[in-house]
Amino acid sequence: MSNHEHGCGCGHDHHDHDHDHEQKMIYVTMDDGKEVACLVVDMFAVGDKEYIAIVPEGEEEVFLYQFKEDEAGVQLLNIEDDEEFEAVSKTFLESVDFVEHDHEEDVEE
Repeated sequence: MSNHEHGCGCGHDHHDHDHDHEQKMIYVTMDDGKEVACLVVDMFAVGDKEYIAIVPEGEEEVFLYQFKEDEAGVQLLNIEDDEEFEAVSKTFLESVDFVEHDHEEDVEE
């Protein structure tokens, strides 16, 4: 794995403001064995489960997965249940809306 520098991804021109933009990348092995670098957009809980929102490098679409970490490593699990997916999507979208609103306030100050 090689290290790559990426922009902060905040959607704004680079300027000084008081929040952290450290980006985290993970590498996901697809069913066909291909390894894809993905930007971690958010990690959050809904109920008693953990979820992760990722964007494959070079893409714009966000993918949501259940996230499990144990002694065997990290597992990303598909969200099979429609109701669970709706709840996870809603939580993620509310989080993104909050962050975008926070950025708007930073720009206005």
